[in-house]
Amino acid sequence: MKSSERSFARRIDLTSLQLFVAVCELGSIGRAAEREFIAASAVSKRLSDLETAVDTALLYRHSRGVTLTPAGESLLHHARTVLFGLERMQGELSEYADGVRGHVRMHANISAIFQFLPEDLGAFAREHSQIKIDLQEHLSSDVLSAVHEGAADLGICNVAMAAGNGAAELQSRPYRADHLVLVVPEVHALAQHTAIGFEEVLDWDIVGLHANSSISLAMRAAAAAAGRPLRQRIQVTGLDAMCRMIDNGLGVGLLPDRAFELMRGVGSLRAVPLTDAWAHRELQVVARDFNALPVTARLLAEHLAPPPPASAAAPAGMPH
Repeated sequence: MKSSERSFARRIDLTSLQLFVAVCELGSIGRAAEREFIAASAVSKRLSDLETAVDTALLYRHSRGVTLTPAGESLLHHARTVLFGLERMQGELSEYADGVRGHVRMHANISAIFQFLPEDLGAFAREHSQIKIDLQEHLSSDVLSAVHEGAADLGICNVAMAAGNGAAELQSRPYRADHLVLVVPEVHALAQHTAIGFEEVLDWDIVGLHANSSISLAMRAAAAAAGRPLRQRIQVTGLDAMCRMIDNGLGVGLLPDRAFELMRGVGSLRAVPLTDAWAHRELQVVARDFNALPVTARLLAEHLAPPPPASAAAPAGMPH
């Protein structure tokens, strides 16, 4: 290592990098200080020292919080890589300890969290009580971004509906599958169908989830292919809210089949299976590199989706 490189490495403080990432994730020095249990003035001082060390501004400070400068965007990427490497090192070293301890950071979409993860994570927790799981709900595209950037060890999402976001550089393993159904009030004109194509649904107002959810993206693509408008009048953030809106005559909606079964107590509703090929969805577990995960994350990954027998998992953009 050159002397200039050694000097730079000595000027960079790991704690300051962790605080910088926290500020970037929360968009506020104050909120980052609260999360990290440190005074806001101390966080601000470390950020100023970090900017001095790299000899450039990293953040734009304004009354509503902070945003990243171009140099800050670059540092955030490298900081996450460095911190991810340290966590991986810690995980590998923990294999030599007496028992596995630690935590796993996981991001997953609402379909996985609502339908499958409670039972799967409950079983894992009973078997590995010393491993704590930090789980956050995000859209599939954001799940991929978090894993790609090192903000999460593992992700579960619909990879096919979230192309880009670093998906081609990640590895994936099959997790679960579900099938979308049309949810309508029992007295609705479509309730008597035994199955239905989505094009017929386009005649009705639709209650949907977030505009960038995988279901909303699939509906918009199907409507565009049919040359029809999508009458998505109401958007909600939860499946129970969607069902209540539908039950009160505000539209129809699409839900995964198992989610509907779990929501049966909400209103007098009926599910009609969709006949469209895109209604069958594959959820996948994603990671940067399954073999390089910290031991705690590797245990959880193998609990959720055992590795394929032949070799390591293929990149998400490749067939399995």
